[in-house]
Amino acid sequence: MSSIEKEYPQKDKETLEKELTAIQYGVTQQCATEIPFENEYWDHYDKGIYVDITSGQPLFVSSDKFDSGCGWPSFSRPISAQLVKETLDIIQDKEISSVLSDAHLGHVFDDGPEELGGLRYCINSAALKFIPLEKLEEEGYGAYKDLVQ
Repeated sequence: MSSIEKEYPQKDKETLEKELTAIQYGVTQQCATEIPFENEYWDHYDKGIYVDITSGQPLFVSSDKFDSGCGWPSFSRPISAQLVKETLDIIQDKEISSVLSDAHLGHVFDDGPEELGGLRYCINSAALKFIPLEKLEEEGYGAYKDLVQ
């Protein structure tokens, strides 16, 4: 087991079904999509990090978030490319999931701002938990503090 797996232990589907809301479970475990503009983080711009709701693994930083107008949280990149994996869904969009937990997160598109690299990681709020900058140490994410600008 790698150190990242020890740090972010995986839960079985039965445990996740008990711990997550219906929409969180549907999004992360059944590839559902939440309603645009009616989700927790689409217009949220506080400083901090966004972690995988199923495992706690850090995925995105607030300083990489931008308003794409799509109604879901949009990021120019993950904290590390090794944290997410891409697969093609049935309509040939690039689906994004967490490498460690295999939780469905959303999709990545090539229509992001050029000055930020040209990608738009369109992520369901229901797949994420936000950890504010002032609580990073307390929640065990102090190592990520320098990434938040």
